Amino acid sequence: MIELFGMEWPWLVWKLVQIILFVVVLLVGLAFLLLMDRKVWAAVQLRRGPNVVGPFGLLQSFADFLKFVFKEIIIPAGSDKILFVLAPIITLVTAFGVWAVIPAAPGWVMSNLNLGVLYILAISSLGVYGIIIGGWASNSKYPFLGALRSTAQMISYEVSIGFILITVLLLVGSLNLTDIVNAQAGGFWNWHAFMLDFSDPKSLILFPVMFYMFVLFFISALAETNRPPFDLPEAESELVAGYQVEYSSTPYLLFMIGEYLNIVLMCAMLTVMFLGGWHAPLDIGGGFIPPIFWFVGKVVFMFFLFAMVKAIVPRYRYDQLMRLGWKVFLPTSLVAIVIVSTYVMMFGRPYMSMTVGVG
Repeated sequence: MIELFGMEWPWLVWKLVQIILFVVVLLVGLAFLLLMDRKVWAAVQLRRGPNVVGPFGLLQSFADFLKFVFKEIIIPAGSDKILFVLAPIITLVTAFGVWAVIPAAPGWVMSNLNLGVLYILAISSLGVYGIIIGGWASNSKYPFLGALRSTAQMISYEVSIGFILITVLLLVGSLNLTDIVNAQAGGFWNWHAFMLDFSDPKSLILFPVMFYMFVLFFISALAETNRPPFDLPEAESELVAGYQVEYSSTPYLLFMIGEYLNIVLMCAMLTVMFLGGWHAPLDIGGGFIPPIFWFVGKVVFMFFLFAMVKAIVPRYRYDQLMRLGWKVFLPTSLVAIVIVSTYVMMFGRPYMSMTVGVG
């Protein structure tokens, strides 16, 4: 058998095919989610939204893609040209890389790592480098200020997200995302967002804590992805367009794809960590509906909530944003860790029938 870098050819080719198919499906899905985002915003403001290119405007995202691809790439004369081009590539690669461990259905995962949660935190943190490099390499004060804002904001809310995830890990006892999803099987009352079992009075302790963690994760995800009302790094009235103001054409498109990939990733993380992943809320028809449809449906629903927040919630001031992260989310998530860990120590984990996460 011919080998390359210690790997057999058939296995290597099959993995490459899987990766290409995964990337294509993710990009096509992203195009329609972007259209959905614009349609929701338009509906809230009593507008039509994109409705010209294709039936009901379904091809609008693809037309925008072609527009960006064929535009001229303009690189500022005083910029660091190598880093200027490298920054959006870093953002895009890290945004795609995180998806390798997201399970969409039983067995539907590129890499079923036992340290999946740690991998997500590590790779997603690297996306900060793309933003700070892009702002600095532009050699302009507004992009640099936007990059500093975005970096400070992302780091601040990554801390809260990390502590929120610890509460889920304490309940499951595993960093493997597939194990986390399987721990929530059996009905929506087993999902970490609810954790309510009326036959067990002790569950009344976990229900308010975990639901609050779900809400905190949702809000922190908005801030982590620079999503309104926390889009201060791109506040039009203050910084024009933030760290990407000097970018055009394909490099700008790469930044936008990376940003929306991270938004959808947060929707997927909410689904996996708190909403049962691919499991149905009830055992409907003995599992007649394929698991992938439940996963996709939950991700789309969470994206719809992201779009609604963008449309109806006014923008925060930057000092309010940072105060919320450090003085509200961080202390309350630490208190939640203490409560959940105390519960686990006293009563054991609530998934006693599982081999993973046995107390």
